[in-house]
This record gives sequence, C-alpha cells and structure tokens, in this order.
Amino acid sequence: MTLVLQAGSIIKRFGTIEVLHGVDFDLTAGQIHALIGENGAGKSTMMKILGGYLSPSEGQLMLDGVPVQFKSQKEAEAAGILMIHQEFNLALQLTVEENIFLGREKRSGLFLKHSAMRDEARDLLARLDCHVDPRTRVGDLSVSDRQMVEIARALGRNARVLIMDEPTAVLTNRETDMLLDQIEQLRDAGTAVLYTSHKLDEIRRIADLVTVLRDGGHIVTRSAEGFSENDMAVAMVGRELSDLFPAKAKPQEEVVLEVENFTVPGRMENASFRLHRGEVLGFAGLVGAGRTELMEGIVGLRPATGSVKVMGNPLQQGSVLAACKAGLVYLTEDRKDKGLLLGKNLTENLTLLALDRFGSLRIDKQAEDRALTQAIDDFDIRVKDREMNAGSLSGGNQQKLLLAKVMLAEPEIVIIDEPTRGIDIGTKQQIYEFISALAAQGKSVIVISSELPEIIGLSGRVIVMGRGHIAGELSGADITEDRILRLAMGVGEDTKETA
Repeated sequence: MTLVLQAGSIIKRFGTIEVLHGVDFDLTAGQIHALIGENGAGKSTMMKILGGYLSPSEGQLMLDGVPVQFKSQKEAEAAGILMIHQEFNLALQLTVEENIFLGREKRSGLFLKHSAMRDEARDLLARLDCHVDPRTRVGDLSVSDRQMVEIARALGRNARVLIMDEPTAVLTNRETDMLLDQIEQLRDAGTAVLYTSHKLDEIRRIADLVTVLRDGGHIVTRSAEGFSENDMAVAMVGRELSDLFPAKAKPQEEVVLEVENFTVPGRMENASFRLHRGEVLGFAGLVGAGRTELMEGIVGLRPATGSVKVMGNPLQQGSVLAACKAGLVYLTEDRKDKGLLLGKNLTENLTLLALDRFGSLRIDKQAEDRALTQAIDDFDIRVKDREMNAGSLSGGNQQKLLLAKVMLAEPEIVIIDEPTRGIDIGTKQQIYEFISALAAQGKSVIVISSELPEIIGLSGRVIVMGRGHIAGELSGADITEDRILRLAMGVGEDTKETA
C-alpha cells in the first residue's frame, strides 16, 4: 500500500495551551483509518491540520513523501485532500447544486451549464439514496439532507484523501448504511479515508486501522480486526466502562405534566400523555415521526393547539418564558445553532436563561463568575480558559454547558432532545448519570433519542411515535428494540392507554 499523507510528531498550541503532544498519523491509499477518542482528545484539531485548516506549531506533514505546508484549506483541496465537517460547511442561501459545484462550476464560455450541474448533482445524491431537488435552497433542507449534500459534494471532487468528521451523527440508520457502503467503495477505488465517529459499531464495521487519542496524546494505533468496542472504549477513556446505564429511579404517583389532544399543525396530531415526578420517560420513533416538533410545541417554540398542564396548572401556550417560569425547560437537539451562542464566552451562555437572577439594571459579574465556577465543577466542563468562546469547546463540553445553562433556571421538568448526539462514550456515561440523578432528586425528565439502547437503558416507560402520532407505549420488560421498531413502523401498533 502507498502512503499518501503522513503527519510526524505534530504539536499544536493555541497560545500557551498545547492540545496535541507529538502525534504521528499516516493515511494510506485504499485504507480506512479511524481516529477515535473522547471529546477534547484532539481529533478535530488533528483533522484540521491534515485538511489545511490549521498549521501545526511543530512537526511535519508529508504528501507522497515530500514535505508540505498547507497555507489554507484551498491549498489542501487542490492537492486532493477534502474534509467533511461535523459542522456543515455549506452556504445556506444557495441551492443544492450551487453548493455541490461551488468553486468548480461547469461553464460554457461565460455561461454556467446549469442543466449539466443539476444532472450530476442528482446522480451524486442518488448514490446516497437522497432524492432532494438540486434546485432546493440548502437552508430549507432538514439537517440529515444537508449532511447528504455535504457528502455528495465530497464524492463529486474525487478526493485522494477524504477526511470525515462524525459524518453519520445526524443520519438515520438507512442513510448511515448508504454512506458506509459509499465509503467502502471509495476505499476499494484507492481513496485514503480518515474516519472519526463516536459510534464504535461503525468503526468496527468499516475501519482497517484504528488510532486512539487521549488528552492530545497518541495512545495506540492497531488493526481494527480483533479490536472490540469495549477495548476501544477503555483505550479512549483510560478506565473500564461497566454498567454504562445507572439504575432506574422509581417514579412517584404525582403527575407533573399532562398533555391532552395536542397538535402541531402539519407535524403531529392528537398527542396525549402524562409524566410523573421522578420519572425518566423516553420518546422513541423514526426520524420525522414528530417527536421534536411535539416537544417544541409544548414549550412554546411552535404554534400548537391542545391542553398542557404543569403541576396541575394550565400552561400558557406559545411562550418559552411562561414554560420556564412554570418549571419546564427544553434542551434542543441542535446545540450549535439553537442551544448555544458559539461566538460568546462561557459565562454569557451559562446565565442567559436565568439572567434575572444576576441583576436587573446591572449584571452582578461576580455572581456570574461564581455560577460558572459551580457549573464547571458540577458538570465536569473541561476548559483550559474560562474566557474562551463556547464554539471552542469540544462537542461533549458544549453539551455539558447547555445542560448547566438550563439547570440554572432550577426546573422541575427537563426535556432533553438527543442528549448524547456526537458525544464520546465516556461523556455519555456522565450524562446518563446526570439524568438518573435528576430523577432520584424528584425532577422529571423526558428523553428523545434516536439511539434505541439509550432509550431502553434510561427509560422506565417509553412512548413511541410514528407518522406524526403516538403509536403506543411500552414499560418494563416490554421495552425492547423489536417492540419499539414495530410500533414506530406501524407493524402491530400498541393501542393501550397512556398512564
């Protein structure tokens, strides 16, 4: 096999803070090399150095055995190195076809060949079983369709080196299977692939070689064959991970949230359910079933009809502030675009939802500083600089900051949408323990997740949605992947009453 891109003894510093400590990493033609580690281990920094987005502080990159210094991502791309980002690198105001061909438009003289670009864009998307209209504005697409456009853009550029940062984090199982098939085809055609994912089953499925980073240092590089998911997890976190899910708390009789005949027009209809004090209630279903829209309607983020009672009192609809004052908060599935202000510092993000607690005409900066200290301690938010922007945090630490932000409002009911999307297994365990602790304290939690093991491991009761309505409810030993999927797909729907 031919070495294409090599990184030797890479050190990267941001100011005085060193985040990579002499890491070696090779990419070989016709091989999938997985890079794994906890959030904050240095994976994204390493990928950005290989892709030309960052320059190493020390160390050397070699392309085809020749030393190279990329001054920009464009130089790396010109050399055949392309990166698919976890955070989309798309122009939302442009169409699908315009994004796919941005910077390499097909022309006939002074004129663009729109028909040819549209046909090729449609073919590239079809390879991924994605059938969106190439003329659609990217800003109007779902998150998963945007990811498919990003991937189609990469496929169309015939990269020698393809760097993929969490490409399946927002994809359905079917979409993931299609993508992994495409990656294997690219590997077989001679492309060198760097693949990172927190989904270790994906790593086991497609990787030829695995490198583990921990705290910016190289831990091991070895063949994926015989490298079990448990062994990977242990190498990532440096400790055994037993009992990933904590014991389930027993809910009390008191009903703290009652939803009756609730409809979000065009998204879901006629939902009714109850939530008990100290309960972890799971919401499962296929992507597009209406789970997120239901919760957004309940907390006032979407127009809706129906009845919502919190602690027996009617909730004013259409008002996030009213929901928060009633003790009901919602953690969005999209922490980067909707949950946090990535360009603001940690303190500004933390206190935003409970700003009235820190003064009216003038903000008590010392109180804010104490709150940040407490949040860092309580939620194990790992920061090297308290003044850093939220966008500089790893994904897991961003999620912890978002949790700290909503909990500062002292809610009684917490709705968490996709609590561990894009998060490593060690941080997942921390968040699971946090959810369990909330329930044990008498708080009530609704968990929406596309990961069935997560729903099963956390929830004492599961409501399954399908095609915009509640398809059924499961509890106890009935909470299995088979039963959940059957309800979600409408195969023998469960019609028993919700508790």
